[in-house]
Parts: sequence; C-alpha cells; structure tokens
Amino acid sequence: MNFAPFPTPRAEAARPWNWRRALLWGALLGLLVVAQSLLVALTLSYEDARAQEHVDQVATEVAARVRQLAGQDLQALQGLLWQDRTRPRRMGDEAELLRRLRAVMRIEFRNAHLQVLDVAESPYVSPLFKQLPRGQMQVETELACSAAQRQGTQLYSRSYFIPLPGGEGLEVVDLCLPLLNAKAVDSYLVATLSLRHLLEEAVTQDLVRGHELSFVEGDGTRLARTGVSRGAGVYLAERLVDLPGLTLQLKVDATAGRPQLIPNLATALVLGLSLSLFALVILLARDGRRRALAESALAESLAFRHAMENSLITGLRARTMAGSISYVNPAFCAMVGFKAEELLGHGARPDRPHDTPPYWPPEFVEEYRRRHADRSARWAADNRPGGQDPRQGFETVFMRRNGERFPVLIFEAPLLDAQGQQTGWMSAVLDVSDQRRMEELSRQQQERLQATARLATMGEMASLLSHELNQPLAAIASYATASVNLLANEPDDPQTPDLVRQAALRIAEQAERAGRVIKSVHGFVRRREQSRETIAVDQLFEAVLPLVRLQARKSGTRIALELPEPSPRVRCDRTMVEQVLLNLTRNAIQAMEEHTAAPQRLLTLRAAVVDSRWVSISVAPAFRLRSAVSFTPPSSPRGPRAWAWA
Repeated sequence: MNFAPFPTPRAEAARPWNWRRALLWGALLGLLVVAQSLLVALTLSYEDARAQEHVDQVATEVAARVRQLAGQDLQALQGLLWQDRTRPRRMGDEAELLRRLRAVMRIEFRNAHLQVLDVAESPYVSPLFKQLPRGQMQVETELACSAAQRQGTQLYSRSYFIPLPGGEGLEVVDLCLPLLNAKAVDSYLVATLSLRHLLEEAVTQDLVRGHELSFVEGDGTRLARTGVSRGAGVYLAERLVDLPGLTLQLKVDATAGRPQLIPNLATALVLGLSLSLFALVILLARDGRRRALAESALAESLAFRHAMENSLITGLRARTMAGSISYVNPAFCAMVGFKAEELLGHGARPDRPHDTPPYWPPEFVEEYRRRHADRSARWAADNRPGGQDPRQGFETVFMRRNGERFPVLIFEAPLLDAQGQQTGWMSAVLDVSDQRRMEELSRQQQERLQATARLATMGEMASLLSHELNQPLAAIASYATASVNLLANEPDDPQTPDLVRQAALRIAEQAERAGRVIKSVHGFVRRREQSRETIAVDQLFEAVLPLVRLQARKSGTRIALELPEPSPRVRCDRTMVEQVLLNLTRNAIQAMEEHTAAPQRLLTLRAAVVDSRWVSISVAPAFRLRSAVSFTPPSSPRGPRAWAWA
C-alpha cells in the first residue's frame, strides 16, 4: 500500500538514546581502535624488523668480505715470500703487489732476529713511520712474530695507531709471515695493513651511502670507519671478523632512523585504510542512527495510522491490478459483515472467475466484472485534460452477510509504489443506505406538504368550485326536466325525438364540463410519486386553466394564451410545474385586483422557444411582467429552471 506519512505528536520530538545500542557501538569502535592500533604497530614493527634485518645482512656480508680480502692479501704475500730473493726482482714484485693491494701500506723483510733488511712503501699514502721511527712502534710486531715462530704459521698483531703528517693517522695491524728452514726460522716478512683501507675495500658504494661501518674494540672505541655520513644509532649490527691471531669487531650503523608514518608506503597505506575504515564506521553509525529514527518514526506513524483506520467509519479497500483484495479496514468489514480473512485474496480475477468477493450481489457479478475490466481505461480517460474527476465517485450496490442489499458510494484512486508505478486501486467506501432512507423520508414529507398546500388552495377555491359546478348541474337539471316534459306532453310529435336528443347532448356536454372540473381538481390534489415526463406545453396550460378561470372569473380578469405552433415539448415534473403555474397566476390575479381597473385586467400565459435547449413560459399581468418559468427540451440532460421578477 502507498500512504502519505501522517504527522504524529512525537514525530519531531527527540528520542532517548538507546544505551544498549550505544554500548555496542562503543565496543565496536573500541575494537576498531585496538585493531587498527595493533595493525599500525605491527606494520611499524615489521618495517623496523626489516631495517634491522637489512643491517644485519650488511654486517654479515661486509665481515665475510673482510675475511675474503684478508685471505687474498695473505695469499699474495705468501707468494712473494717464496720467490727469488735477488734484490732487483724482489723490489719490482713488491711495488707491483703494493699497487694491487690497497690495504697493504708497507712490506718489510726481516732476518731471524727481526732486524729490518728491506722495506717497500705503498704509493697511495706517505711513509708510515715518518713521524715516529719504526723502532718505537714494533712491540706489537715482535709479539706477533714471536707467536708466529712458536706456532709455525702467519699471525696478525694487535692493532696500533700510527700518526701521519697533518694530524691524521691510521690504525694498522702487522701480518707476520715466518720463513721456516729445517724447522728453524730463517727470516720474516712483515706486512702492515690499514684497517680503514681494508674496510673501504670490503664495502660497495651503495653500502657506504646508507651505512656507517667501523672496526671497534670491546669497549666501543672506534679503530677505523668508512661511510658518507654518520649512523643514526638506531639500527646497529656487530660481527666478529676472525683472522689468524686477531679478532676484529665490525660494527654497522644505518644512517636511517625509526620508520616514520607517512613517508613509509606500507604504513601510509595502512593508515589510509584505517582512516577510511573509521570514516566508513562513522557513516554507518550515522546511517544506523538515521535508520533507527526512521524506523521509530515509521512505527509510530503505522501505529497512528492503524488507530486512525480503526476509528474511521469510512470503509477502506485495496485491490491489486488483477482484482484481488489486498487490504480492508475494520469499518469495511463491519459494513459488509465479513471478517478480513474472509475477504483478502478474493476479487475479480480472470484466472478465477468463480472467486468473487462475497459482498457482491449475484445478480450484479457480471456487471461488476466488466466495470473492473475497463477501470484502467476509464482512469486514463479521466486523467486526460477535460476528463472527469475520479474524486466524484460512483454509486453501486453491495450485499451484507445476511443477504441485505445496500447502496454504497465508492471513491477510487490508483495505488502507486515508490517508483510511481501503479500496483493496484485504493477505494474509500461510504454506506449511503441511511442517507437514502433520509432522502426518501424527506421526499415523502415534501409530498405531504405539497398535498397539504394543494388542499389549502382547494379550500380557498371551494366557493368558486361550487359556483362552477352549479352551472353545469343546473343546466343538466333543466335539460332533463325539459326532456321529461316533452316526452309527457307531446309524445306523438315528430319533433320530440330530435328535441330530446338535443337535450341529451346538452346534458352530456354539461356533465363532461363538470367532470373536467372535478378531474382537474382531483388531479391537482391527489398525492402521487414525483416523476419526469415529456409533455407539450399546451397540455400544462390546459391542466391549470379550469382552476385559473375560476379565480379569473371571480375578479373579472380575462385570460389570453400565446403558444407557438407546433407546441414545444419539454421534460419536467408535471405536478410541480402545474403547482408553480397555478401559484404564479393566483399572485398575478391578486396583484391586478389591487392595482388595475376591472376592464384592464388581462392575464397572458405565453410560451416561447429561447434556443435549442430552453423553453420560456411567462405569466404576464396587464400592467407589467411578473414572473416566468424556463424549461429544457427533452434532448437536454438538464431539468427545468424557474425564476421570478419583482
């Protein structure tokens, strides 16, 4: 069903908040906050773990690279140790080796007593022991060579610092390679390696740009470093680089700090999705609030409508396009005497010709089916410009459960859905049986009043009627006496039969005259049903002329008739029109008695065709026009109209 919303007393009032719903929404929002916070925290933790894992991987790779480079340097120095020791050859090989091994700063050949026999310096840096003599800085070297002699293998010394010109310096280590001969040390090869150059050679340019790499001692003292910028101190990784006789601690410090929320793509996506989810939840909460308010308003509106429908005395009925009844209100059920479940589903459906509403009289079933079949066509015609307004309704007959027929007035309108499509018909049904009874009582009462008025008129005209009847009765008596005398005195006279025949004809004429007067009075006074009929205008005049002449003869008024040829025919209630004409003529005659001399008293009854639809009848006294009655011809659907002039 399609109803317009009804205003309710609480439609605009604020509704109390549902605490249970509020707790549920609060719990949902709390869970979303916790879940999204955990998701962001996990995302940040994941990014943090990735950054730390990357630093650890860099540290592992660099440590492996340092060990690899140290091994390569060791192999190159061992090859130099076992070559021919003639001086020209040896010095050329050492220079070539120092150009290839950037981490090796100095190569020394020493005898069994660790005395320096020969030295080669790296071409990439200034001589190492220019600031301080070698003799003052060989404690670590001697310890390493002594250990190498005992173990019979190459060993690294502990790191020590060598100052350079310009305030700079290098942290270096010495690699001592003993040359054994018959289980005795014949000589030593000592190579000095720069930890910084070794670290620089072990890393790539990508690692240098994003990390700070350094060798540190156990207490954190930095021995050597490389890298474009300083580390942020957030992501750190340390690895031990085990060399023969020496363990170096490699420290990798990433230049990147903690992952930020927005610059990080993954975190930004998570935050964006979280904000979108929160916005969606807020919109859903707002929509749910509106929906709850709408449902509450709808429930109140439905309750109000239900109460209103139950209090109506007008029957409401809804039917589908197929004709099945889909809704009835209590007033309609009380009107026809059937329950709602007995009516719903029944109707004028083509597929179920015998399933008719129980309130349809059997004699009107086919007519009602045809009316329902052309309802859509009639509705379309009524909605065209100039069509009939459907709110005028139509009258029909229903049947109660006990078989009683009663008239109803039905107003119908189409039922439309939310898209404006027609889904059926909505009818308002009024029981007009009481109204028809009141109309019948009113009509009967009106007839009684009219009959009383006619009787009163006849009472006023009683003396005139007695005079009018005395004349034909006296003539009848005279002609009858003359006939008796003729038959008694001159029975054999040949003229007697003719005279008696003439007297009988006069008696018949006078009797007919008296009968017409009595019939006119009887027809005027008698009570009958109101009905419209088609009648000629001259017949209306002839019906009232006997009574008009009685009144006119008393006052000395002459009567004149003006009728067109042929006499027009009109459709009217003859009794009512005759009463109006009689009243108008009486008024006109009485008016002339007061204002017009007896020789000038003339009453003209005139009829004229105004147009194809109207006929005008005038009752005109001699001095001025007093009143008129207008009628429509039989072809017009309209009834008579009357008016009067003062």
